[in-house]
Parts: sequence; structure tokens; C-alpha cells
Amino acid sequence: MKKKILQLGLSFLLVSALVLTSCAEVVPGEQEEEEEEEEEEEEEVTPPTRIAFVSAQSDNTDVFTCEIYVMDADGSNQQRLTDNPPQNWGPSWSPDGSRIAFVSNRDGNDEIYVMDADGSNPQRLTSNPSRDWRASWSPDGSRIAFHSKRDENYEIYVMDADGSNLQRLTDNPAADEFPSWSPDGFRIAFHSDRDGNLEIYVMDADGSNQQRLTDNPADIDMLPCWSP
Repeated sequence: MKKKILQLGLSFLLVSALVLTSCAEVVPGEQEEEEEEEEEEEEEVTPPTRIAFVSAQSDNTDVFTCEIYVMDADGSNQQRLTDNPPQNWGPSWSPDGSRIAFVSNRDGNDEIYVMDADGSNPQRLTSNPSRDWRASWSPDGSRIAFHSKRDENYEIYVMDADGSNLQRLTDNPAADEFPSWSPDGFRIAFHSDRDGNLEIYVMDADGSNQQRLTDNPADIDMLPCWSP
């Protein structure tokens, strides 16, 4: 009798274990959620890398009209973003790819502008009778460095991405031009002829600690560009 009871007890435990295992393997809704997640991952498509560029057109005179275009990385899908002659040039992508800073003389002299990546919502950021050139975004997209001749000679300035909080970073009788932010945002490289010929310099993002990096009296060193 005891032996039969023991056998029945073991059988009951075995059946219970099988039922619990089956329930653990198939939980209502879990399989559907996993399938949906897999489908979402498959549907995620990385947007194509795009290239902004300047196209110059001549009217058979010495005058060129420059406009900004954008295209996919393979050269396809070319689109014109500006239509404000005579000159729009120097496109610079914001770090998040949503905006493009550029230079335009549509209002009479070279100023820094910004527009959405599709060419919409153009906004003028600087307003000065002298030239403002070469917009360079900070890595976090909050600030824009540029060079300007508003103080008699070219100096490097920085402003917030909406054009406010303008600050002068260099103050030298020579030309300080073409700022380029370091990837970490702590420094800005630029070129200058303050020592007689164009050389590469670097400074902290607030304009302090300016240092000369190249020394080639017989050559011209210019247009610095940081690696990523």
C-alpha cells in the first residue's frame, strides 16, 4: 500500500514539473513582444550620409553666383538649399545634422547665417558692416566660432548658436583666421601671420593659452582641421 502511495506521489510530482516547465517556456504575450522587437530592429534604417557643397555659376562675365547644395554620399539626390544671389558659401553642418551654418552677402556684406538641413528657416546670426567668415560649430552644437574683420583686422570670435553672447577670442594686429574646434570642445585651432607668415596656432576655447604649433618661415601653414 505504501509503495503504491509513493508511486502515485512521484507520478504527481513528475506531471506537475512538466506542466510548470511548459508554462515557463510559453508565457502569453512574451513571444509576440520578442517578435515585435525583432521587426522594429529590422525596420530601423540609418539615414544616408549627406554632403553639402557650393556650386558656382558664371554669367559669362567675371561675376560668379554661388549657391549651397546637398547630396547623398554617392552623389545622388542633389538638392539646392539656397537661392539668394550673388554669394552663399562655406556650409558647415551642426553636430546633430539638423542645421547648416554658412556665409552669405545677400544683405550687402558677408555675414554668418544658419538654416535647417533642408534649406528652410534661414536666419542671420551676425550683423556688422565688415566681413564675417568661416563658421565652425562647437562639438555640442551650442556655439559657433568664426573670423571677422569688424575690428580692422581679422580676429576670431565665438557666439552662441542663436547669434547671442558674442565674444572676441584673439586680439592681434595680424590676421587670425579659420577657427576649427577640437572634438572635445576644449580648444580651437586657427592660422595666423602674427609672426611674419602663416602658421598654425591653438588656444583654449575661451581664447586663453594661445600657442604656436608650426614654425616654417619658408612655407605657408594654414587651414587646420582636427581628426575626429
